[in-house]
Amino acid sequence: MRRVWDVLILGGGAAGLICAIETKRRSGAKSVAIIEKNDRVGKKLLATGNGRCNLTNMKINGNTRDYYVGSFSKQAERLLREFDADALRRYFSGLGLLTREDSEGRCYPITNQASSVLDVLRFACERDGVEILCGELPHSVKKNGELFQIKTAQNDYTARKLVIACGSKAAPKLGGSAGGLDIARNFGHKIIPFSPALCPVPVKSDLLRSLKGLRAKAAVRLREHAEIGEVQFTENALSGICVFNLSLFAKPGDEITLDLLSDYAEETVFELIAENKNRFSALSADNLLTGMLQKRLAQAVMKQAGVTNFSLNCSDLSVEDIKAITHTVKHLPFTVNKVSGFEQAQCATGGVLGSEINEHTMESKKMKNLFFCGEVIDICGLCGGFNLHFAFASGHRAGGSL
Repeated sequence: MRRVWDVLILGGGAAGLICAIETKRRSGAKSVAIIEKNDRVGKKLLATGNGRCNLTNMKINGNTRDYYVGSFSKQAERLLREFDADALRRYFSGLGLLTREDSEGRCYPITNQASSVLDVLRFACERDGVEILCGELPHSVKKNGELFQIKTAQNDYTARKLVIACGSKAAPKLGGSAGGLDIARNFGHKIIPFSPALCPVPVKSDLLRSLKGLRAKAAVRLREHAEIGEVQFTENALSGICVFNLSLFAKPGDEITLDLLSDYAEETVFELIAENKNRFSALSADNLLTGMLQKRLAQAVMKQAGVTNFSLNCSDLSVEDIKAITHTVKHLPFTVNKVSGFEQAQCATGGVLGSEINEHTMESKKMKNLFFCGEVIDICGLCGGFNLHFAFASGHRAGGSL
């Protein structure tokens, strides 16, 4: 075992791998190693994008205001402008990976397999002489003079420079933990505790049981935040990408509303429902929204609007009933019950406070030769490749500074 490493990187995920590659390429003589607690690197990377690895988004060009939250989001603007989606795709092309863009701007490997992304990163590490040390969980990380001392159950390591790239608490089955924050805190950094993000939102509603398993397009609103997409109804939560994005802002007691006919103004929806009242006048009231909403969803809307007697005919419904149903179609309410657990979270908010990191180098402002990259930093993006891109970009920036 090498006595003193030039650079040790804690974490063999997206950020750690690209950081190691870039460190070796910028200064090939340096000894660089990745310490990974799992039995192999890139476990979480393999699970991203439903196994296809959504590695970036063509909307990434330095505008963090619309796509990221957290104390580092403003500082990340220059980084994401200089290392944007095109730059990331060129970088991976240089590693041998071809990528494709879908209609939403999301970019995937042309193979549609996350393993292709991990493979080109691993092969680059091997070519460039990066050592990967798996099955090593750091129990103690300290600085002794100018050197960092890392102890695991099996070995002691010493390094001149240390990179914390060990992610967040999201997806604990894939190795997610708060270990990186513990190290940062011990080195004097302020941290914001991790909270689950990009996950289903548990809600309270008597309607959920009847809606379980349904999917519906809707405009989803939470306070000033709004998303449009497919909502999935589960037994106790709302899910789907649009809901995941709103989970960044959801707190218990908040109200989420669904506009189930977002392409139509409320006045138009009233007119359409009134026409259906006449069209289906001899049918039972639960047929009123036929052709507009799925049957179970339509019945849930009627009940929420106060129309529960389906033995009535459509012709028996009053103007006030039609108004209430119309309003509910455009504003179907759900109350946030609690925050999902980390098991269901794709990412996490929280991390090392952004103001204590030099965005030009990713080096700590509190301790010389200590660097951070990836999800351990307090920044979280929307679904669609934003978080994985930041992991790559910050790892690339740190590697170029070591």
